[in-house]
Amino acid sequence: MPSRPMPARSGARLKVPELGPIATYKAILRDYIDRRPAGMRARIAAAIGKHKSFVSQLTNPIYPMPVPARHVSTILEICHFSAEERKAFLKAFALAHPASAALPDQGRPLRRRKVLSLEIPVLRDPRKQRALEALIRQFVERMGELFD
Repeated sequence: MPSRPMPARSGARLKVPELGPIATYKAILRDYIDRRPAGMRARIAAAIGKHKSFVSQLTNPIYPMPVPARHVSTILEICHFSAEERKAFLKAFALAHPASAALPDQGRPLRRRKVLSLEIPVLRDPRKQRALEALIRQFVERMGELFD
């Protein structure tokens, strides 16, 4: 079979589909985190009480799951974003979530958090283990509110 000549390429470039508003700020977040030292996703996961895979989904624009507003301040604090990075991310976040009244960093100081390791027993039942960990998180958050 004789080979056919390949058609000439046109000068037109492939158009990259525009990102939706959530994917836009997640792309910004992923870019900023990728420029930070290794282990940043693990530090974020520990601070928000989730698994590293959850943080990977939060920072991946392919997944439509939004970043919960309650975690934004923690993420910004842990990653030490510059003023410009913080402003760009928060602007994109506000565009994606215009009705969010609890946007972080708008005239209010960031809620400061400190990571504290705590040894707890490993229970046989995974459901009870998750319940115990959630109870401890809730207790600490409520105690923190008392001292604010």
